[in-house]
Amino acid sequence: MVLGLKSKEVVTLKDGSVTAPKGFKAGGVHCGLRRTKLDLGYILSEVPAIAAGVYTTNVFQAAPLQVTQKGIAVEQKLQAVLVNSGNANACTGEQGLQDAYVMQKWFAEKLGIEQHYVAVTSTGVIGVPLPIEKIESGIAQILSPEHEHVTNFEEAILTTDKSVKHHAVQMEIDGKTVQIGGAAKGSGMIHPNMATMLGFITTDANIEYEDLQLALRQVTNHTFNMITVDGDTSTNDMVLAMANGKANNEKLTESHPDWELFIKGLKEVSESLAKQIARDGEGATKLIEVHVKGMKDVSSAQAIGKTIISSNLVKTAIYGTDPNWGRIVCAIGYSGEKVDPEKVSVSLGPIKVVEKGLPCLFSEEEAVHYLQQENIHIEVEMDQGDYEATAWGCDLSYDYVKINASYRT
Repeated sequence: MVLGLKSKEVVTLKDGSVTAPKGFKAGGVHCGLRRTKLDLGYILSEVPAIAAGVYTTNVFQAAPLQVTQKGIAVEQKLQAVLVNSGNANACTGEQGLQDAYVMQKWFAEKLGIEQHYVAVTSTGVIGVPLPIEKIESGIAQILSPEHEHVTNFEEAILTTDKSVKHHAVQMEIDGKTVQIGGAAKGSGMIHPNMATMLGFITTDANIEYEDLQLALRQVTNHTFNMITVDGDTSTNDMVLAMANGKANNEKLTESHPDWELFIKGLKEVSESLAKQIARDGEGATKLIEVHVKGMKDVSSAQAIGKTIISSNLVKTAIYGTDPNWGRIVCAIGYSGEKVDPEKVSVSLGPIKVVEKGLPCLFSEEEAVHYLQQENIHIEVEMDQGDYEATAWGCDLSYDYVKINASYRT
């Protein structure tokens, strides 16, 4: 057994990120796309890593996503990721596509690796040509030792985010320590319809492409796809996972005895990043968690949870500390799922406000006090089955309008 690890246990690493797994490093630099902040970051694996991804469903898919997907399709491997903030390189036509390829080519040449081993992605303002000469300047200096730090990467990928987002775990598989790390950005244009943010997950696990892709999709459906900030789905965003095999465990597949342990670790990293994104929503003051129980299947529970968390009336009520449970019930009713109103119960934290479709007597003062907290839990019991799901979001404040009214200026 690995010293300090218990079998079948996932251990959270303090301040862990994408460099927690063996064989990964990261960094970032300021190249001038943003006025003063770091704006060009990278992740690099010592060896080509198995790569999987999930991508935005927006039909206006940005040029870097197209280039990255084509690159992964060659061998299902990546060795490096290059990310810029400040410019989305989306809706930029043929020139934007060529700029994305040039960005990929330059970084590959800098690293001395095959071009398709480099993923490129961009985030920022849509419809503005990418200042490619600034990217070239950044690539020239980005690998310098003074720029090699994971915090530089985490900061370089941010746009309107207030804070960096990271998480990492480790576990024992086949007597080897396997680690999974992640970093993400996301604050606005967040809606539960993959993928409305940028997420980067690394692991030193030994796993094949099909199994990593399967694991990422399964976990994404219960984490990144269960968050919302404002109901907008971006043109650019995705989650990439890289597995370089440096842990030297036996190859992970669905039939491996520790497959569920690996999934548990991947889910912890993804859920933590998803919740950090939801909490960091533009102008947000609270994280809202909606737990829906008692449905006939998971997808129905998910649909109801996402409808509640997406409701602007629910979000504004939470911001205003108004225990207006009618807005929650209303959202359940228009979710599109079959609902028996006489079986629905709703609680705000420990305070039950609806039972079997009817209002409960509760202390308005206690409910207001509960809603003043930073983390708000809404529990919905449907009493129609045995399945459940959880969704996360944030309140909607005046600052959201202020931030987005002046995003380009």
